[in-house]
Amino acid sequence: MRAVAASGFAPAVPSLPLVGMSRWQQLRHIIPVSREKWRQLVLAGQAPAPIRISERCTMYQNVEVHRWLADPVGYRQDGGGA
Repeated sequence: MRAVAASGFAPAVPSLPLVGMSRWQQLRHIIPVSREKWRQLVLAGQAPAPIRISERCTMYQNVEVHRWLADPVGYRQDGGGA
């Protein structure tokens, strides 16, 4: 059982909705690698590719991020992962 803080509330655990899209700032607390490593994985096809919404807005599909979190080693962008 998780310890409760002195204030009586449990600490907030970052979560990611199953559907929708998220920006890197929302994912950085959940993804266990640095932003640069994530970029390298994307370029290699081993992490979900971002979707450019506008010139300054890039987002990731949450369903793909969840798929990557379930199997980071076997993930492939084309959906052909194990």
